[in-house]
Amino acid sequence: MRTSVLMAVAALAVACNSSSPTAPTSSTATAGTTPTTPGVDASGIYAQFQQAVTVSLAGTTATLRSTGVPDHASPYWPNGSALREAPHAGMKLAPNQIASQSLSLQVPLAPAVGTASDTPLGPMGMAVNGVAIFNQYAAGRSPLTNEILTFDRFNGHPQQTGQYHYHVEPLWLTSNRGVDSVIGVLLDGFPVYGPRDQNGSMPSGLDSCNGHSHATREVPAGIYHYHVVSAPPYISGCFRGAPGRLG
Repeated sequence: MRTSVLMAVAALAVACNSSSPTAPTSSTATAGTTPTTPGVDASGIYAQFQQAVTVSLAGTTATLRSTGVPDHASPYWPNGSALREAPHAGMKLAPNQIASQSLSLQVPLAPAVGTASDTPLGPMGMAVNGVAIFNQYAAGRSPLTNEILTFDRFNGHPQQTGQYHYHVEPLWLTSNRGVDSVIGVLLDGFPVYGPRDQNGSMPSGLDSCNGHSHATREVPAGIYHYHVVSAPPYISGCFRGAPGRLG
């Protein structure tokens, strides 16, 4: 895992610059071919998004827009930023710096469970603070082993254009909002929760996309949702619904 700083920096510079979906791969776990079920109204999820995110609900689509910058400290803020801090012990600082983006996601407002599909490199969702959510892969769909060394203390980092993002549990959100809270939504419209269910228990029966279905505070009727976990795929191993689009 700690082979060299140069490997970690090189992996970051290449791995996180793609925003184009990749075709489903045989090496990526899927959840099977469950027939599509009726969509569930997920509008209650969007009340959890912070002011940094502009949320527009219209027809069958929720549109989320943000600058993509985090609301917390990081060594990746430019010099002179009030939020810039020193790297934590053991961190391998990459050369990229946080820069404002034009991040826009259009997702189904009533997502439906259907055939699982691969997640893209680049943004696959948005956290409630407006930061992009990336999948579990580095360049070439390789493990995050070396990139993990470059994560700041809240588990984020920017790619070469300055787009800050989370691949794993966003500790700023789960530590401040709660380990059972909504931390974001993926392009398929299904929400992502922290590492605990809202009754305080560890999630059980997660499928290979890293999700399961039951009632939540935000959707009392019940909804499929993902949970962050401490091992790959970390946030989601695949989309469980039909993904929307970026832009």
